[in-house]
Amino acid sequence: MKQRSWSAFSLIELTVAIGIAAFCLLAVMGLIPIAVQTNRNATSQAAANNITSAVSADLRATPKINTSSAQFGISFGTAKTLYFDSSGQFTTSLGANSRYRARVTFPTSPTGLSYADIRVTWPAPVDPATTTPAGSVEMFAAFDRN
Repeated sequence: MKQRSWSAFSLIELTVAIGIAAFCLLAVMGLIPIAVQTNRNATSQAAANNITSAVSADLRATPKINTSSAQFGISFGTAKTLYFDSSGQFTTSLGANSRYRARVTFPTSPTGLSYADIRVTWPAPVDPATTTPAGSVEMFAAFDRN
């Protein structure tokens, strides 16, 4: 009669395998908060870039005969602060839902040219002149106003 041989894992081998798997899972779980923060930063940066593009497009679309833009009411040559909520709606005053602060300034320029410095910071209640914001995006745009 033949004798059968049974193969199996020992209790020590199972314990070591479970320990290695638990260590790997803990390492992956530790990376989740970093991934969430990175995603939040990327989303905020993309929204701020969209705001700078919208403000710049509004200024560029303003006819030369007009002194202020149609969508945001920005007067050329006069600094203005706008506030945006997380969905992109803007107001001229800081509100409870304000998430982004857009500051449009106009550096001095040669006659016939107009420059705008558009800086978007977040969170909106933080004044970048006195406190460092969580994030910011800045754009410099030139306009031909001849």
